[in-house]
Amino acid sequence: MVGVVTDTTSSPTEISSDRPTITIDIYSDVVCPWCYIGKRRFEKGMAMALAAADGDLGVDFDIAFKPYQLDPTAAPGVAGPVLDAYAKKFGGVDEAERIIGTVPATAADEGLAFRMDRALRANTLLAHRLIWWAEQPGSPVSQDAMKERLLQAYFMDGTHVSDADALADAAADIGADRSQVLAFLESTDGTAEVAAELDHARDNGITAVPTYVFNDQWAVPGAQDAETFAKVLGRMAERALTTE
Repeated sequence: MVGVVTDTTSSPTEISSDRPTITIDIYSDVVCPWCYIGKRRFEKGMAMALAAADGDLGVDFDIAFKPYQLDPTAAPGVAGPVLDAYAKKFGGVDEAERIIGTVPATAADEGLAFRMDRALRANTLLAHRLIWWAEQPGSPVSQDAMKERLLQAYFMDGTHVSDADALADAAADIGADRSQVLAFLESTDGTAEVAAELDHARDNGITAVPTYVFNDQWAVPGAQDAETFAKVLGRMAERALTTE
């Protein structure tokens, strides 16, 4: 028997099923700065945990990105400066400018060059459908690569992440067929599935992102530091091996 596991660095890989598998569902949004920062910290934490275990924790990780919308009421196909959205959410332009001025410094600590002056806040449902598409069997790109590209598109490139043509361009950048992606986005494929995942998040009490859910039982909220992620991953591996 073989299983399919998706890690944060490669396409789905066949693995032997005689090893325990830990599922990690990462709920996040492509317009959430802490989701991008958290992604980098999680990747560093995974690397630290593996290094501490000489490269093998004795388990496999099935990692998937799940949808969450910070603003599900945002009008589809419409985009505007992030400053306007932050001013509306946080009580004025002054507070919005403070946040926009401080978040890039935190991101820079993780090697991310945020350009909040370019960011265009928009409804993210189309982007989540594209991330869902990348997870399906036969996808030419990994879900992690798609998630990474869309985060970069929003935070660095000023891409309109509610525009099908812009999303198809982003997918083509990482090796997907642009026309295939555009046809998918212009269809209704994946809409019901993404809606069900959004409902699942709400029904399970996820009210902020990023949130990391292990084995559909334990949740770690927030963009924790890499050391915390490393400890959690190590403990989850120990638990899986002792309860096998």
